[in-house]
Amino acid sequence: MNELCQKGAVELAGMIASRKVLSGDVVDAHLARIEEVNPGLNAITATLADEARAAAAAVDRAIAAGKRLGPLAGVPFTVKSNIDVAGSPTTWGVAAMAGQIAAKDAPLVARLREAGAIPLARTNLPDFAFRWDTESGVAGRTVNPWDPTRTPGGSSGGEAVALATGMTPLGFGNDLGGSLRVPSQMCGTTAIRPSRGRVPDAAVTEPPETLVIQMTHTQGPMARRVADLRVALEAISAPDARDPRHVPAPLDGPAIGGRLRVAAVRNPAGIGIDPHVKAGIDRAADWLADAGYDVVDAEPPQIMETMQAWVDAIWADIGVLWPSLKPIAGKGVLAFIEALLAKGMFKPVDQAAQLGVWIKIHQLGAAWAEFLRDHPIILSPVCCEPAWPIGDDIARVEAVAAAMRMVVPVNILGLPSCAVPVGCDDGLPQGVQLIGRRFREDLLLDAAQAIEDRAPALLPIDPRASRQRQGGAPARKLETVA
Repeated sequence: MNELCQKGAVELAGMIASRKVLSGDVVDAHLARIEEVNPGLNAITATLADEARAAAAAVDRAIAAGKRLGPLAGVPFTVKSNIDVAGSPTTWGVAAMAGQIAAKDAPLVARLREAGAIPLARTNLPDFAFRWDTESGVAGRTVNPWDPTRTPGGSSGGEAVALATGMTPLGFGNDLGGSLRVPSQMCGTTAIRPSRGRVPDAAVTEPPETLVIQMTHTQGPMARRVADLRVALEAISAPDARDPRHVPAPLDGPAIGGRLRVAAVRNPAGIGIDPHVKAGIDRAADWLADAGYDVVDAEPPQIMETMQAWVDAIWADIGVLWPSLKPIAGKGVLAFIEALLAKGMFKPVDQAAQLGVWIKIHQLGAAWAEFLRDHPIILSPVCCEPAWPIGDDIARVEAVAAAMRMVVPVNILGLPSCAVPVGCDDGLPQGVQLIGRRFREDLLLDAAQAIEDRAPALLPIDPRASRQRQGGAPARKLETVA
């Protein structure tokens, strides 16, 4: 692997700015890495090679001329295929949308270009970005580089795999119900789901936004290093007139006196957790205590009720849209949604019931805000299972959904959450999430940095070596601890 593909975005930006390396060399190294490993992983669906090389050459000329550029000048990044990049298809993973070319960048992409970063490639996702796995009707399945028999997570699975294997130093996806954080756990990367309103969003492509997307769907960065998340979040948080929901909140909030209290949630709602996932929580709790945090065992109120509110709010919109979406859905997401329906997990929600759901969400949000007043950070699992065998999200749909009980409350309540890796168990990476008060991403990133400073470095990995380590062994049977 080229040494440049092992470095983070901030480090690369510094090297390019000081002329230790050319942006063109960085772009070429990552394009070569994509050519080397992507055929066996299917994380990248298309490269923007010509445009990226031209942009890199422009950066190199500007630096040679002594011009001051943005904080990410010359650094390549990848973009999930449901975010508009001008001149590139916004497919949402759906074959019927494969020819949908965006005429204008999404706000996130526009802000990154202003910071000097360079779009390099598009990444895979499930149809409609609606599955905790990554299998697309356009591009097919994305493979977990740690174990090809396991899911890479979803829906931003292509981004996580590309980061984990050195195909990109920085990625961007979105999170409706864990889509940034779940693949980060499954692949050993880091990500931050910002507070509702922090990052502006807009699109010139289909499908149109619904109420639940406006309230729960948030764009965010993914990386191998926490420092890269911090710089990327600052870049994409600038206002955009296309999104009236944007909140110009400061990126750094007021200091909190005394030791910062962290609520460690080791077995959410007491209904079981995989022992390896729990071991990751225990390690992170010890590392935070070592860093000076006041770690206590506590959990936020009404976890299962908050999860159910997310389910009801989602289905209030998707239930109306599903009859028109079903004919163009790929086989993976079709099987996933049909499994949810068969188990009665999604039920019709009429307009009056939908109003009641949002009233309930307000009440739940107030209860969580009260908890966060005394515990500014919550340490919890992302998913309560490690990466499951491919197809288990359909065969065991109820169990997998229940394992997301600390994931989806973040979305429905509009809270920020940062996923960070905590090592490797039984050949699979493990990660935790840090949940906080609205617009206090700074506290989460500080705590995530403390964990990263103490955790073993996992990435980037060579997927060929990973497959050899696995040796084609059957997937480990999933266990839980009470």
